[in-house]
Amino acid sequence: LAPFTAALAMRTLDEEFSEPLATGRFVVLHDPDGQHGWNGTFRIVAQLRSHIDPEMGNDPLLAEALWAWADECLVDAGAAFHDLTGTVTRETSEAFGGLVLRGSTLNVEMRASWTPDSPSIGEHLVGWSDLVLRTCGVASQRFLEGV
Repeated sequence: LAPFTAALAMRTLDEEFSEPLATGRFVVLHDPDGQHGWNGTFRIVAQLRSHIDPEMGNDPLLAEALWAWADECLVDAGAAFHDLTGTVTRETSEAFGGLVLRGSTLNVEMRASWTPDSPSIGEHLVGWSDLVLRTCGVASQRFLEGV
């Protein structure tokens, strides 16, 4: 996709069950010549997958709300960007047979990409990390201060 790439993976854990509440990926692409559609020489591609509570999962405006959160988290972190695009997918999983003890699970997945207005991407990583935390119900913390 680009001559230069860097990627990070992240996850939050439920301390009681040691299971991930949310996982995410943050990929930075760089092409010194730029690419059609980027409108810049850098592009950030990010993904998150998060458990959500049933009340949130049944909200008909879930996708719109999560998309607004993505923009809000990036802006609140001080990330300047343009050309934000992506998708939000809601997933319900029902367990059967020996897996019935797990019950049903609700997940949401978001894929997004955007062009940063400068090569400084620390604020973008902080914003996306905050979104990962927010979607799984963990209080947002600026654990990446100074990035």
